Amino acid sequence: MADIDFKSSSLAAQAYLGRPLYAVQHVSRLKGGTQAHLMRASDGELYAIKFQNNPKSARALVSEFLATRLACWLGLPMPQVEVIEVSDWLVNRDLLRIVAENRLTRCASGRQLALRYMRDAVVSLARRSLRRVMNVEDFVRVLAFDKWTANCDNRQAVFVKENSHRYRVTFIDQHNCFNAGQWTFPDKPYFGTYNESHVYASVTGWKSFEPTLSLIENMSPFDLWKFATEIPPEWYEHDGGALSRLVECLYQRRLSVRDLLTKVRMSNLNPFPRWMN
Repeated sequence: MADIDFKSSSLAAQAYLGRPLYAVQHVSRLKGGTQAHLMRASDGELYAIKFQNNPKSARALVSEFLATRLACWLGLPMPQVEVIEVSDWLVNRDLLRIVAENRLTRCASGRQLALRYMRDAVVSLARRSLRRVMNVEDFVRVLAFDKWTANCDNRQAVFVKENSHRYRVTFIDQHNCFNAGQWTFPDKPYFGTYNESHVYASVTGWKSFEPTLSLIENMSPFDLWKFATEIPPEWYEHDGGALSRLVECLYQRRLSVRDLLTKVRMSNLNPFPRWMN
């Protein structure tokens, strides 16, 4: 796939056409390696804000934004992701800081990454409760996505109670896709897997990964670029060539997902005991 000059691409006109989102109130700090802050936005909703100068690097915002947008396009349950403006005034008034190299650093102002905050979500369930997850099959489908994007972390998920008996899973923390800010694709069988392997017990063959697997394999370069052009260039230090190489590599990898899943299947993890030859 040839490099695309996304700055002059007609797709770029699609970026930022919606009503701009901006932070209006700081609520609290959040746990995690990116040291996000919980903030209320101009639409009245709460968002987890990840800043350009987070400890994982600004390019990790690119990874999270692009991976989350792609996963949502594939129909996987992910939190809404947006670009949000955080003003100097708000950063200074609320003393928004990040701890880096044992010192406090002022949070960057300007365009940051915002993830819709999920109230009352829990980060883990007992094994018996996992059987009550309404969309447990999405654990299988998101594995195809995680192998495609080389998610270098275990699959992260949260659960929200739908009623007194059932939960729904949402997948969070995509910043380790593309090896976070490295934008490389190390492939290890255990990367991207959930720590409770029984969520894969229903897998009997390739059909278990559908429709996600076929959507990945049939994705066009323009499907990828329509999301890449929404990314603020300051997040990747205006290095359009690096972004272009990332998108091109992602496009080429779409036809390798079956091989990557086969490596998971044949590994010591043995996550698919019911797979039929």
